[in-house]
Amino acid sequence: MKKTILTAAAAALTLGFATGAQANKAMSTEELVSYCAGTTGTFVTCEIYGQAVYDTYLVYSQHRKSPKFICVKQPAPPRKDVIQDYVTWANANPKYAKQPAADTILRFLGERFPCGKAAK
Repeated sequence: MKKTILTAAAAALTLGFATGAQANKAMSTEELVSYCAGTTGTFVTCEIYGQAVYDTYLVYSQHRKSPKFICVKQPAPPRKDVIQDYVTWANANPKYAKQPAADTILRFLGERFPCGKAAK
């Protein structure tokens, strides 16, 4: 049993190192928007990526002393609506097209759901 687990872990590490060069390049905003708009890949890639960025923000913001800048009022709008708003925002801000998608997601969410102000 231990040998099987160790073999699986070694295989995962080897695979991780083999694809490490790709991991060093962050997904660009234009690439993510193409997933979100459905022009390449699947929409679920957009949903998962966006949710992962937001979840990471939530975890880190709980443990940092810097003020929160994203405050989603509940009930939150449907995820698909927020994604459509992100695509619209990204298309209206082409200066961010080559920037990492995680950065622009946080910029967008900070504008869309600012803390201390009425959310749209």
